[in-house]
Amino acid sequence: MENKSFNIIPWVTHHKHTILLHSEFLAVESHQVELPNGKVIEDWPWIIIPSAAIIIAETNQGDFICFQQYKYATGATMAPVGGMIGEGEDPLAAAKRELLEETGYQASKWTHLGSYQMDPNRGVAIMHLYLAQGAYKIAEPIVDDLEEQHIVMLSRSEMETALISGEFKALMWTATVALALIHLRNQDK
Repeated sequence: MENKSFNIIPWVTHHKHTILLHSEFLAVESHQVELPNGKVIEDWPWIIIPSAAIIIAETNQGDFICFQQYKYATGATMAPVGGMIGEGEDPLAAAKRELLEETGYQASKWTHLGSYQMDPNRGVAIMHLYLAQGAYKIAEPIVDDLEEQHIVMLSRSEMETALISGEFKALMWTATVALALIHLRNQDK
């Protein structure tokens, strides 16, 4: 693929103020931004939630650790392991912590699949995606999430089927599963 670069002039933020500070999990700001053509937008909405680490974990036996769970926006869904990154916490350290807390597993090999902005125009958060391989159980999970969730083990073909059939009902989870499966397919070559 050819990389076609072109000169991009960034927008300039002149002012911002908080219009909603709901909790540590949600803030909304209003930004005054200037476009490259000089036009000023007085009230550009900007949404802030904590960034998160999302992990596709493959056990030593070749199974993938997933959850069947309920989420308020999607209802019943399949989900990979993941959670919010603490303030000042390294994304990989957060991923390892989340895997251990949510499943009781550690992994011997970690691959960063990329870090992606949730909404390129409104901010929201950055999702740090990982593939953890060689996962093995060392403890019981810490059950402290609001939603009910059950660990399920899926084979690679079951992961592909769940991905294609839309069982991972959040875009960030779908992207993580797809990137992990592509990485594994390329690793197998």
